[in-house]
Amino acid sequence: MLAAARHVLNHRVRRGDALSSPNAVRDHLRLKLGTLEHEVFVALMLDSRDRLIEYVELSRGTLAQTSVYPREVVKIALARNAAAMIFAHNYPSGVAEPSRADVLLTQSLKQALALVDVRILDHSIVAGADILSSAERGLL
Repeated sequence: MLAAARHVLNHRVRRGDALSSPNAVRDHLRLKLGTLEHEVFVALMLDSRDRLIEYVELSRGTLAQTSVYPREVVKIALARNAAAMIFAHNYPSGVAEPSRADVLLTQSLKQALALVDVRILDHSIVAGADILSSAERGLL
């Protein structure tokens, strides 16, 4: 059943589709990241109308950590001509709470991308079915 839901959602959110609501983003991220047993940091690259350009895995880590470098993220954003980005990573531990490192990384990415006029719309943490939105928490 989960495989069928994943298949339907993957076909609902394709290149050029607008991510029109926070719930659409949550559903997409929950299915992509919610069941992984290792940490993955991803970006949804969006155009100026918040349409999906590409879902990009920026880093794959271990059970408890992954590494992301702002310089590399800027290069990827420019290469895909992104106007905005949504970041997400999963916590296989099952607790959707940002660490201090998560908050600092979000701020570093925001500053680096602002220099090239790329907006960060959110940084979500996915822990199974639970998702924490940094934007909704006022952390952006």
